[in-house]
Amino acid sequence: MARVFSRLGDWRVERTALDPSGLRVGFVPTMGALHAGHRSLLERARAENDRVVMSVFVNPAQFDDPADLKRYPRTLGADLELAGGLADYVLAPDRDEMYPDNYRYRVSESGLSARMEGAHRPGHFEGVLTVVLKLLNLVRPHRAYFGEKDWQQLELVRGMASALFLPVEIIACPTVRDADGLALSSRNRRLSSGGRRLAAAFPRILRQSPAPALAAKALGEAGFGVDYVEEIEGVRLGAVRLEDVRLIDNVRL
Repeated sequence: MARVFSRLGDWRVERTALDPSGLRVGFVPTMGALHAGHRSLLERARAENDRVVMSVFVNPAQFDDPADLKRYPRTLGADLELAGGLADYVLAPDRDEMYPDNYRYRVSESGLSARMEGAHRPGHFEGVLTVVLKLLNLVRPHRAYFGEKDWQQLELVRGMASALFLPVEIIACPTVRDADGLALSSRNRRLSSGGRRLAAAFPRILRQSPAPALAAKALGEAGFGVDYVEEIEGVRLGAVRLEDVRLIDNVRL
C-alpha cells in the first residue's frame, strides 16, 4: 500500500532519505479521479523506475471557472485503490500546503500558452506550469510521465523543463481510449448516457475531416459547442462543450 503524505514537510524528510540509495524515481502527477489512462502512466513508471511517486492535487490555479473547480470529483480513496501496487508514495497536499505564498509567484510562457487552451482559459497554463514546477522540485524525479491527450500541456512542460534546466526526463505516454475511441477523461463521468454516446463522434470527426474548419463545422452540426480546432506540428487539436462538460482531444494526422 502506498504511503500517503498530506504534509509536504514530512514528504521532504522521506525524499531526502532516498537520496543515498541511488534508486531511480518516477513521478506521475494527477488531479485525482483516476481512470485507466492514469493507471497506464503508473504502470510505465513502475516498469522503468525503482520507486514511483504519484501526486493527487486538484490545482485551483489552473481553473478559470470556479464552478468547474467545485464540480471536479475528489475521490482519494478510490484513487489509492486504483494505484495499488504501482505507487510507493502519494502526495496529497491541500491548497495551503502547495501555495504558502497564496500563488504570488507564478511561471508563465509567452508563446504556445497563448493559443488554443490558453486563449479559451485565461491563466490556465500559468497554473499548470507553476504547480508542475513545484511538484518536480518536491519529488525530484528522474522521470516524469504525462499523457499525450493533453498535448499542449505536455509540450509546455517539456519546454519548461528544458528552459529551466530541470534534471528530469519528461516521458510522453499514448492516449488511452475507450472502445468507441473517446479519450479517457475524469470529465466523461459527468455526461449523460446520450451525451456519452455522442461524445464518441468527437475524435472521429477530428480525425476524418479534411481541414480544421471543416472539422469545426461538422462538430457544430453534430451537436457540440466548439471552442477551437487547430493544427500544429502534424497534430490536430480540438476542444468542445457537451452538456456543460468540456472535452479536449488531439489526433496525429
